[in-house]
Amino acid sequence: MSKRKISQLLQPSFQLYFVCLILFTVVTAFFSLPAAAIEAVCVVLLGIYNRESARRRQHDIDKFIKGITGNMEVASQDTAVNTPVPMVIFRPESDDIIWTNDRFLQLTGDREHLFDVKLSTVLPNFDTHWLMEGKNECPTEVEYGSRRFLVFGHLVRTTGKGAGGFLATTYWVDVTEYSHIKQEYQATRPVTAILLLDNYEDLMKNLADNERSALMSEIDNRLNSWVEGTSCLMRRYQRERYLLIFEERYLQQFIDKKFDVLDAIREVKNPSGINASLSIGIGKDGESFQELIQFANLSIEMALSRGGDQAVIRNKFTFEFYGGRSAETEKRTKVKSRVMANALSALLADSSTIFIMGHKFPDMDATGAAVGVCVAARKKGVPAYIIKDSDPNPSKAIIDKLLQQPEYTDAFMTAQDALVMADNRSLVVVVDTNRPEQVQARELLESCNRVAVIDHHRRAATYIEGADLNYHEPYASSASELVAELLQYIVEPADLLRVEAEALLAGIVLDTKNFTMRTGGRTFEAAAFLRRSGADTAEVKKLFQNNLEGTITKYSIIQNARLYRENIAVAVADKPVGRVTAAQAADELLNIIGIDTSFVISPDGDRVNISGRSMGDVNVQVILEKLGGGGNAAAAGGQVTGRSVVDVAQDLAHAIDQYFEDEAEKS
Repeated sequence: MSKRKISQLLQPSFQLYFVCLILFTVVTAFFSLPAAAIEAVCVVLLGIYNRESARRRQHDIDKFIKGITGNMEVASQDTAVNTPVPMVIFRPESDDIIWTNDRFLQLTGDREHLFDVKLSTVLPNFDTHWLMEGKNECPTEVEYGSRRFLVFGHLVRTTGKGAGGFLATTYWVDVTEYSHIKQEYQATRPVTAILLLDNYEDLMKNLADNERSALMSEIDNRLNSWVEGTSCLMRRYQRERYLLIFEERYLQQFIDKKFDVLDAIREVKNPSGINASLSIGIGKDGESFQELIQFANLSIEMALSRGGDQAVIRNKFTFEFYGGRSAETEKRTKVKSRVMANALSALLADSSTIFIMGHKFPDMDATGAAVGVCVAARKKGVPAYIIKDSDPNPSKAIIDKLLQQPEYTDAFMTAQDALVMADNRSLVVVVDTNRPEQVQARELLESCNRVAVIDHHRRAATYIEGADLNYHEPYASSASELVAELLQYIVEPADLLRVEAEALLAGIVLDTKNFTMRTGGRTFEAAAFLRRSGADTAEVKKLFQNNLEGTITKYSIIQNARLYRENIAVAVADKPVGRVTAAQAADELLNIIGIDTSFVISPDGDRVNISGRSMGDVNVQVILEKLGGGGNAAAAGGQVTGRSVVDVAQDLAHAIDQYFEDEAEKS
C-alpha cells in the first residue's frame, strides 16, 4: 500500500490534458467531421501511448522502491549484527534473552549463544525497571567484570496470536576509561580543613614557655601522625589554629576511622590535668579555594556552636557531623557577656518595634527568656510584643500571672497581627531555638531583615543565618540563664517585676531539673541576680505543679517503661498525652536506680513525640538527631510524622544501637 502511494506521487497526471483534447475534438465536429475524426484518432493513440508509458514507469518505480527497501533491510540487519556496540534484545516481563550480537557475546564470555537464557543469570546486578518506567537511559553505570557501561534502550510492544508483550532492546556503551578519569578527578579534588584547639587558653594557662612548647609539640606530633601518608599540606597559622589541605580521596579514610584524631588529642593533658580538645571544620565541593575556606569556616563555627570536640563537614548543600559526644564545659566569659549585652542594647534602642518568639509549643525557658527581652526593651523605651500560640502550651501558668500585670496587658500578640505591624526597623528576637523551622512564626522571621538569636541548644544542620546578633552558647544551662546574664549589664534588679524574675528563674529551674543537670557557676550567679530582683522560689515551684489527672498519666507512662540495654528506659504511651507530662515522665524515670537514660514516646495526632533525658555518658541529642530531633547531651526531643508509635519505637532502638556501635568503634 505504501509503495503504491509513493509511486502515485511520482507519476505525472495527464487527465486534464485529455479532457481538454476531447472537448476540442467535440467542438471541431461542429465545423468539420473529417478534422474531428483525425483529432479523435490522435487522442486515442496518445491515450494508448500514455497508458503504456505509465505501466512501464510504474514497473520501474516499483523495482526501484523494492531495491531500496531490500537494501535498507540488509543494512539494518548488518548494523544490528556487526555494530561495534554490544546489543541484547530480551523480554522484560520474563527476563528471557531473545537475541544478542557478537559484541555482547564477547562481553559475556566464550558462549555460542544466549538464547533461552535469563538476563539476570548473565547480568545479576542489572536492574531493568528503568525501561518499564519509560526511560531511555539507565540511571547508573553498569559494571560487568572489569568494564563499566552506560546502557541505553527502548521498548517495543509486540502483537501476535498469543497475548501481546514487550521487547526491550539495549545498547551497551563502554565508558570504563571515562569513568576512571571521572573517579580520579573526583578523588583529587582539594578539601580544606581548619583544626582548632577549643580550650587553648585553659590548656596554656599558668604554664612556663618550655611546658607550652612541650605540650604543643605533643599535639603537633599526634596531628602529623593522623595525616601521615595523605600527601597533605598542614600549617599552623595562628597559635591555636591549623590549616589542612588534602585530596578528597583521603576524606573517606578519616570518616571511616571516626576522626580518631579527636580521641588522640583528648589524651593530651597539661600539668594541671586539663585534657586538650580539638574541633575540625572541613569544606568540600567548593568551586574555588575561596569557597572551600568559606565552607571550612562555617564548619568550624558549627562545631564550636555544638560544644566543640567534634568534626563537621560542609558541602554545597548541608552539614555532616562526627564526634561531639563529650559533655560541654563552660567556656564563655563575662567579657563576652558584657559585649553581647551592649550589642543587644544598641540593637533594641535602634528598633521601632520588637517581636519576641521562641520555639513552637514554648516551655518555661522560652517564655522566661522572652520576658527577659521585654524587660530590656522596656528599659530602652521600645515597645515589645511576645508572639503567642493559639494552642495551650506548657508555660500557661506563668503567662496567666504575667497577664495580670499592667505592663503585659497588650504584650502578647498573634503572628498575623505582628506581620501587619512590622516595618523596616522592626527587630525579631528568637529565644531558645536556632532552627528556622522550629520558630513560632517563620513568616515573621523571614519578613523582617533585623534578627537577633539567643539560644543554648547545640546547632543543627539548619539554623538561622545572617542574624544581626547571635548569642549562642551551648555551654549554658538555658536561654533564661543567658538572658538573665545579659540583663545584669542592661538593667538594675529593681527594674524587674517580681513575676518577670520568677519567669526567668522558672526557665532555669526547668532546664537544670532543679539545679541538678547542666549547672555551672554562671547558672547560680544568674539565679542569685534573679533572687535579688524579687523572685520567690516557692512561687516558682508552684508553677510546676501538676493536676491529679496529669500525675496519674505520668506514672502510668512510667509503669509501661521497659529496660533496653540494661540502663536505658524506654516508655511508649498507648494514647495521646501532653508533651509536658511526657517530658516529666522522662525526668522521673532517671530517679530509678540503674537508669541513667530515658526515652518517652507518645502519639500526638498525626505526629509522634519523643522526649529523651540522660544523666550519664549517653548523649541523647546525638541519638535523637538521627530521628530529626535535637537538643543537648542531657535533654533532647523530636517529632516524627507519618509513622506509627511502634515504628518510631523501632527506629529509636536502631538509633540507640547505632550510637553504641559508633562508641564501640571509637574505643
